[in-house]
Amino acid sequence: MRLIIEKDYDSVCRWAAQYIMNRINAAPSFVLGLPTGSSPLGVYRELSAYNREGKISFKKVTTFNMDEYIGLPADHPQSYHYFMEENFFKHIDIDRNNVHILDGIAADPVAECRAYEDAILKAGGIDLFLGGMGADGHLAFNEPGSSLSSRTRIKTLTPGTRIANARFFGGDMEKVPSTALTVGIGTVMDARELLILASGYAKARALQAAIEEGLNHIWPLSCLQMHPRAIIVCDEEATDELRVGTVRYFKETESAYRVSN
Repeated sequence: MRLIIEKDYDSVCRWAAQYIMNRINAAPSFVLGLPTGSSPLGVYRELSAYNREGKISFKKVTTFNMDEYIGLPADHPQSYHYFMEENFFKHIDIDRNNVHILDGIAADPVAECRAYEDAILKAGGIDLFLGGMGADGHLAFNEPGSSLSSRTRIKTLTPGTRIANARFFGGDMEKVPSTALTVGIGTVMDARELLILASGYAKARALQAAIEEGLNHIWPLSCLQMHPRAIIVCDEEATDELRVGTVRYFKETESAYRVSN
């Protein structure tokens, strides 16, 4: 695992966007896994700017989003279809035929999940999955206690997650759907690379558990310890719960990595 420690949220997003840009430019027919929420917004802004400047093209890129609320149609302002369109897709030159997002109003949600897994396999697997870090260590909608080998499925959301997401629903938790379709931890772990974002003091406990504690389904992000190419990009605030020696170790190893590359 690599831990990249940047000064602040903007620096985290620039680092992540540049990394993704370099990966896509090296292999234009790239398969990219994408999250929603507040964490990736800065990355999407950076990538959109690179696209406008002609530094990157998404014409051959295929995307798979992590999740979608059950019961929200694609045109609902709080659906993840809508989120991705407004915050990313309409700003870049991506072919909409290459965009994949779970259907929250599918007549058969179980079949929808199976089809999603099949579509990922048909695309050749995901080259890089970008993700955020929940304050309780959840990844996508894989809440604490989720199986570390889980696949795309229906998931009941915890009150904590619904409270956290209520800010997108006028502050009313009761308006937040109680279930969602989500890729599983096993689905995410199949990606050839993982790039996880963490910013702010609220993420410090989850970051500490993911890095310094053992593999534990109560902290789903601890699965990163088992991935051969996992990167966490965080800001200084998110390291608040890490040991001084841990922070020093990752800063020193990253400095050595940059010198050797």
